[in-house]
Amino acid sequence: MATSNLPPHRASFLQTCIEADALKFGTFTLKSGRISPYFFNAGLFNRADLVRSISYAFAHTLALQTPQVDFDILFGPAYKGIPLCATTIDKLAAIDPKRFDKVSYSFNRKEAKTHGEGGNIVGAPLKGKRVVIIDDVITAGTAIREAIEIIKAEGGELVGIVVAFDRLEKTPMFGPDGQQIKGDVDDGKPRPSAIGEVTKEHGVPVFSILTLDDVVEYFKGTGSQEDLKRLEEYREKYKATN
Repeated sequence: MATSNLPPHRASFLQTCIEADALKFGTFTLKSGRISPYFFNAGLFNRADLVRSISYAFAHTLALQTPQVDFDILFGPAYKGIPLCATTIDKLAAIDPKRFDKVSYSFNRKEAKTHGEGGNIVGAPLKGKRVVIIDDVITAGTAIREAIEIIKAEGGELVGIVVAFDRLEKTPMFGPDGQQIKGDVDDGKPRPSAIGEVTKEHGVPVFSILTLDDVVEYFKGTGSQEDLKRLEEYREKYKATN
């Protein structure tokens, strides 16, 4: 199988994504208006075996980054990040109890609670803690920036971000009015990806389980030359500078 050059946890996750239709190939119109030959939907990891697969992949990705990126709390932005942060810390502890047994999780409420304990954070308090954000993807970067602001407001220190998939594509174009130009068009000028912009703005590393490059390499061994050609053309058209 073409995933053999990937580390086992990444190869297994890629195969699971394809089998679960979380990674689909065809013609898809993205929120940006771009016409993509593939689509990644981590929301389909909603069955026990699939939750186990994605949380193990996240856990191994994070374990490989520590102690270089050491953290106290895994923060999952509502809503997709909520199950990810809770299940991933469990798998981290299974990988290395000594290092990860005391890692906590937190997530935000969409609306602050006005009764009981109040506030908009569920789980471990963020104040004075080193925090890693976990999420499925970073597309435009809007949601991740909101999560970063929440962490800052709660007194936490952001030390890293981990996502399931990195599309490696540059941000969309914006017109003179500051509005995003939607559609499958590009001016050919180099631009960073949303992940690259977040990394530069906040000075923290962003890790991913898989990237578009991994998918392209996978297709080089599957015999689906039509899909491979479309993936490579899309990657070339929208590749980011970072």
